[in-house]
Amino acid sequence: MIQYGKQQISAADIDAVVKILKSEWLTQGPTVPCFEEAIAHYSGARYAVAVNSATSALHLACLALGLGPGDRLWTVPNTFVASANCARYCGADIDFIDIDPRTWNISITALKDRLIEARQMGNLPKVLCPVHFAGQAADQEAIAGLAEEFGFRVIEDASHAIGATRSGERVGSCRWSDITVFSFHPVKIITTGEGGMALTNQPDLAERMALLRTHGINKDHAKMWDQNAGPWAYEQHELGFNYRLTDIQAALGLSQLTRLDTWVMQRQSLAERYDILLDGLPCQRPTVSAENRSAWHLYVIRVAAEHRRAVFESMRSAGVGVHVHYLPVHLQPYYRGLGFEPGHCPEAEAYGTEGLTLPLYPGLTEADQDQVVSALAKALLG
Repeated sequence: MIQYGKQQISAADIDAVVKILKSEWLTQGPTVPCFEEAIAHYSGARYAVAVNSATSALHLACLALGLGPGDRLWTVPNTFVASANCARYCGADIDFIDIDPRTWNISITALKDRLIEARQMGNLPKVLCPVHFAGQAADQEAIAGLAEEFGFRVIEDASHAIGATRSGERVGSCRWSDITVFSFHPVKIITTGEGGMALTNQPDLAERMALLRTHGINKDHAKMWDQNAGPWAYEQHELGFNYRLTDIQAALGLSQLTRLDTWVMQRQSLAERYDILLDGLPCQRPTVSAENRSAWHLYVIRVAAEHRRAVFESMRSAGVGVHVHYLPVHLQPYYRGLGFEPGHCPEAEAYGTEGLTLPLYPGLTEADQDQVVSALAKALLG
């Protein structure tokens, strides 16, 4: 089976992990801050906070921005459920903004229209969480302008997009946002096994996220309530979580980071080859805006809704592990239980019936790619 995505592990990666296993530190030790500094330097952000998943990073980002009961977070339906769940973890309300029919990222037109309506109704969001779908950044300049006009904060869900750029700026620099979140799940661009990172340029946000990831415990004597405490002392200042990344994972991430740009270029070459091979087939290919360089986490096409299941099953039978990213979050049973109904985001709902993810990862060979396209052509034309 040709999988839709998979990790690439080298001998150097294995050596890096074995080195940690032979060291005195296994959990959060000196390698974690090295990984944080490396990701921050690569992305152009001032601070990075490593955690055990992108979901945890989203949760901490929401808490750092003060999201809570009575507040609202807006995101898109065309994402994994974590982009919305992070608001619910904080007791906040959620709403969904439709996607652009060309890029499949958040629609700036739909967002602006909803913001104008929300201002009139007195229920503006406290946080917007745009998702850089498939590795392509959303229109961050427009979002930043609307954030200033309407007074909301921005968390970039860049789980798909480490290595991508927007207008020459690396995703993760936080030039147009308060916090950016990366994922290091095995099918993402680089992996730590499981893991995530929250980046920011604001020291107060970085400090609070770092505190919350470790049970809310402070060990900095200068910040302790009890200034007479002994050198062994620690204080719990907030109700935090055990969201720590381990040195084992950080070592793998540091090793993988050395090949990030190479992998993004390989993904781009494969995507360009797909564009050529799929020309003439009855499917909609992905579109990347001129301002963007996509990290190409996913290569998603759209096929006629009435044929997608047959195409999916035919390709799976032919040994091609196609996938679907994503089913609209607002139509999941949990969110239907909160009152969301079909018709709330029509473009995302149409996409949800048509989207089909083709295999894409650096280890995919041209022969593999030819097999994928041959199976797709047979399924579409047969």
